[in-house]
Amino acid sequence: MESDKNARLPRDERRAQLLTAALEVFTSVGYHAAAMDEIADRANVSKPVLYQHFPSKLHLYLAVLDIHIDSLVFAIQKAIASTQNNNDRVRATVEAYFGFIESEGEAFRLLFEGDMNQEPQVRERLNRMTYDCAAAISAVISLDTGLSKNDSMMLAVGIIGNVQSAARHWLERDGKIDHKSANELMMNLIWRGISGFPKSTRA
Repeated sequence: MESDKNARLPRDERRAQLLTAALEVFTSVGYHAAAMDEIADRANVSKPVLYQHFPSKLHLYLAVLDIHIDSLVFAIQKAIASTQNNNDRVRATVEAYFGFIESEGEAFRLLFEGDMNQEPQVRERLNRMTYDCAAAISAVISLDTGLSKNDSMMLAVGIIGNVQSAARHWLERDGKIDHKSANELMMNLIWRGISGFPKSTRA
């Protein structure tokens, strides 16, 4: 039974509370083993209240993904827009990715290691996340180098893929390489590659 205090929560606060509880349960036991009863208990609400906000477990799972995908995409876009210096852009982008992991490690595991990654609606969201991050990088590459949109997008997807893979490796090892060193290693790898493409005279 909900307490009087919980019952008076505004809708937005209630939704945030439910999403936090769902993230904890999904990352703890996986989507298939997670039960709406357990999520409701974790949020200290009744199951009918949970269903008022999310009509199914899949709707709840997708809502959790959406909020963290948006957070990561925004962080990457903000990093790219933070400076006109491309060396600093690469550094800021890598730092944004690893910063997301440090602040939202459970969400990162859910995005890239969850047991629902082959579900079409989940896969569509993950593809959109990669595309949106890569599109922001691609625009800069195309403008600076004069490469075609297709070529620039290929490079941008490669950059995002490298950072994602390295970030997963780093997270799996519980920070055996410290955050600063991990950033520096990936920044140098990416910069040495992308800086090999000369700037266009029209940039």
